[in-house]
Amino acid sequence: MRICFLSAEYSPFAKTGGLGDVAAALTRQLARRGHDVRTFIPLHGQMDLRGVDLHPVDFLQDLTVRVGQHDVRYGVRTARVPGSDLWVYLVDCPSLFDRPRIYSDAHDEHVRYLMLTRAALESCQRMGFAPEIVHANDWHTAFAPLLLRTAYAWDTGCFGGTKSVFTIHNIGYQGVFSAGQSGDLAPGVGVDALHQEDLAAGRVNPMRHGVIYADAVTTVSPTYAAEIRTPEGGHGLDADLRARGASVSGILNGVDYDEWNPATDRYIPHRYDAGSLAGKARNKEALLDLLRMRSPPATPLVGMVTRLTRQKGLDLLHDTLPEVLERDAVRLVILGSGEHHYEQFLHDLQQRFPGRVVFYSGYSEELAHFIEAAADIFLMPSLYEPCGLNQMYSLKYGTVPIVRRTGGLADSVRHFDPASASGTGIVFNDFDAGGVRWALATALEWYGWPSVWRRLVLNGMAEDFSWDKQVGDYETLYEGLVVSRE
Repeated sequence: MRICFLSAEYSPFAKTGGLGDVAAALTRQLARRGHDVRTFIPLHGQMDLRGVDLHPVDFLQDLTVRVGQHDVRYGVRTARVPGSDLWVYLVDCPSLFDRPRIYSDAHDEHVRYLMLTRAALESCQRMGFAPEIVHANDWHTAFAPLLLRTAYAWDTGCFGGTKSVFTIHNIGYQGVFSAGQSGDLAPGVGVDALHQEDLAAGRVNPMRHGVIYADAVTTVSPTYAAEIRTPEGGHGLDADLRARGASVSGILNGVDYDEWNPATDRYIPHRYDAGSLAGKARNKEALLDLLRMRSPPATPLVGMVTRLTRQKGLDLLHDTLPEVLERDAVRLVILGSGEHHYEQFLHDLQQRFPGRVVFYSGYSEELAHFIEAAADIFLMPSLYEPCGLNQMYSLKYGTVPIVRRTGGLADSVRHFDPASASGTGIVFNDFDAGGVRWALATALEWYGWPSVWRRLVLNGMAEDFSWDKQVGDYETLYEGLVVSRE
């Protein structure tokens, strides 16, 4: 099958969260199964491309795309994905992508990702690549289904048989911009094709158009697919999603066990597996030494790797973490960045509990792996979580996840029952401080029972969330769309 895949992020080239990991893992698995996958991503200025060979595509250089009143110049380069035979196409447009961060609040943010989408479709035309599926991801490429039905509908040779899939990774970010900029979309896209109520309110919502125009809409877990069709979880798009009926589905993200496996992980000093957990204990000692954390070996270590936003449950930690640290012999290491007041809270917590709390502001792939391998407990008290990947990484690494029952967390972690020795983590229901207190207290109690804790750890390590399983659901979806066109 011929698949054109569009994403703002792609690990390891550009990543701020789960989108980058998912885009890379899914496309690699599709390619391994014999599909012809052409992935388009921006050539972000802040990419670390050391050791990566970029090759210009000769016939995709010095091109222009009309955006509003401006002709935007771009070219396309290719690079091999490390550790695979898959190549990606990087849209080289310094005027839009050579910026300090992948995302911004700039007035032309929508133009940047319209450029990615337009460049990808026009590259398909120039390559003579007629995709059977165009798979767009999140608001950044959400206009692809609309463009296929309007501005590029004339090219029946390339796109006449193309079906579109739109995946919502996080409905909380919709890319809304001013209706006065609607002319930026593309020649051939009339205002009559846009959502009229939004226009009347002075806005254009890219994600809404992905929901309306895609042949199929997916999101990244079955529970999240149900949640976003409610007023509470839909962020204003619930009615549009309900209107799509059975064409909306939830496919749980998978884990790339080539990258996230304690038996082979290149980032951790001591490798291990379920048959021998001694390496995990040594990783804990090594991380505590590295971070200069004072801790007896039996003291539980709690880890977090997260964006510092309300969505991730940071508000619940203001009271609970100081209480736990005052009362219990526990150590805490947090890796992440985000909103200033959350960063300040964690800096203050580190000052208040020196040697017991370490906060690393920013992101480090190596440290993220190290924390998963070293921690005893992983904390994810999310307000909502479309899928989440760290809880699945934690299970593989024998690190017991504490999660709230929402979205993909509910679909991937089962609450442990000591009586039956079944379950894989600790799950609380209500988004409040009491839920977090209960979950942490429960974890610390069970940690004090070595036989119970070992059973819980081994249960998690036995789970399988590999893309080998999950990719089949995407293949079934694609095949159903292709058959329906015939």
